[in-house]
Amino acid sequence: MAKKVQDALKDLVSLCKRRGFIFPGSEIYDGLANTWDYGPYGVELKRNIKNLWWKRFVESRPDVLGLDSSILLNPRVWQASGHVSNFSDPLVDCKACHERFRADHLLEAKLGEGCTVGKNFQEIAQMMVDNQIECPKCGKKDFTEPRAFNLMFQTQLGVLEGTGSKVFLRPETAQGIFINFKNIMDNVRPKIPFGVGQIGKSFRNEITPGNFIFRTREFEQMELEFFCEPGTEKEWYDYWRKYCMDFVFGLGVTKEKLRLREHAKEELSHYSNGTSDIEYEFPFGWGELWGIASRTDYDLTQHQKESKVKMEYFDAVANKRYIPYVVEPSLGVDRLLLVLLCDAYDVETLENGEERVVLHFSPKVAPVKAAILPLVKKGKVKEVAEEIYQKLIQNFNVEYDETQSIGKRYRRQDELGTPFCITVDFDTIGEGDDVKPENKGMVTVRERDSMKQEHVKIEDLENWIFAHLK
Repeated sequence: MAKKVQDALKDLVSLCKRRGFIFPGSEIYDGLANTWDYGPYGVELKRNIKNLWWKRFVESRPDVLGLDSSILLNPRVWQASGHVSNFSDPLVDCKACHERFRADHLLEAKLGEGCTVGKNFQEIAQMMVDNQIECPKCGKKDFTEPRAFNLMFQTQLGVLEGTGSKVFLRPETAQGIFINFKNIMDNVRPKIPFGVGQIGKSFRNEITPGNFIFRTREFEQMELEFFCEPGTEKEWYDYWRKYCMDFVFGLGVTKEKLRLREHAKEELSHYSNGTSDIEYEFPFGWGELWGIASRTDYDLTQHQKESKVKMEYFDAVANKRYIPYVVEPSLGVDRLLLVLLCDAYDVETLENGEERVVLHFSPKVAPVKAAILPLVKKGKVKEVAEEIYQKLIQNFNVEYDETQSIGKRYRRQDELGTPFCITVDFDTIGEGDDVKPENKGMVTVRERDSMKQEHVKIEDLENWIFAHLK
């Protein structure tokens, strides 16, 4: 029976630190606001997510290629893409307590889900007044006019400071794909429609980061730019929306906590003729998980204008040239990881009244696939358990644990989301009192969610685990 959790996010943050998933950044130096380090289990979970995405979106598709572009790009890239002039949030300060906020977040908190906040700063200022927005800290209703706050991190290239050495940490991985479009066309020669996928770090100087790893200044993206013939983008837009939803469902995320929300016309970016968000119901409310946007030919056209390099595709069959349209499914690794943590987290009350904290990860994403638990830590039992561990570690991320009682070891693995616990006991080696001869050469495999146990032959263990990780 599931227990109602008072503050699921707070409990989850505590669990993540206690079990080595995610640590506060620079903690021994009192931390650095909203930075996080992925511990031994968090990095495995993250790696599994990236591997599954890459397999599904790149490796297994004949129409998608991979890329790994640089974090530092020529500043003209961001001039052409519009990030220098347009990539900003509306910032306001409370005149009474001098606290700083994003105006759109204050309006959305006041007006509730479904409220639409446009891009015009004068309209945002009027909405702040009309809706009597109060400062969350002091309760006053006296704010400065909204002003643009550019989200890009600026740094210096080289040893001398000056206007010629100013560069930016990329706020998205997409532009690295667009500026390599010609390289890919000239040297790999794919035929449209085709996509280019990339996984990499991005950086945004967010005004109000928070909610654990939901919004951070440093994050990792899994982005795909799918190039298609103008006029076919609607068909591909619908295709990728379904494809992305199916991928999330395949990770075992609760369907009732997911929804696909189409952006209203006033929400659309100026270059988009269609954008949808896959949203998840987090403990703090609905939030964006995955954005799928039909970006038209905006990006390639902008780079063609700025660089004076042709970004056209030549269709030899139709004997025509055109700048392709693009559909972009863009997903944050950290945000999907948070979805999986929130969706898997559970506190159960067992029949004996004991509480069990468990992460119900799909076996595909679980950081540890199995734990080998010898009933005793000496003799033949320990020897066989170590042999099993050494064999399984060649193909799976498994753990060997011999400390404390078997019950406490089960609970520890439940908190890690380990789907299978493999117990080696006296029956396995056929020695000791009350052994069952029919179980010699077998281990007891305990399944995490049902806690049911079954006997599996040692020589069949690898195939058994492979079959149950699908």
